[in-house]
Amino acid sequence: MELRHVLALNIQRLRRERGFSQEAFADHAGMDRTYISGIERGVRNPTVGVLSRLATALDVEPWQLLKPRG
Repeated sequence: MELRHVLALNIQRLRRERGFSQEAFADHAGMDRTYISGIERGVRNPTVGVLSRLATALDVEPWQLLKPRG
């Protein structure tokens, strides 16, 4: 599975587990909702800095965003 797809699925799952809508999560992470949407659809390539911000907002370690489930 492509790493971008793994990232997209993990962010979607973690965001939903924490009860965030995309808009609320984007606000919490200090990002634009359309950017979060692009990451979750696998069409954006976030930088390491963005991964760090997303992980902080989700209260996980950055590597957990990239780990395939299964």
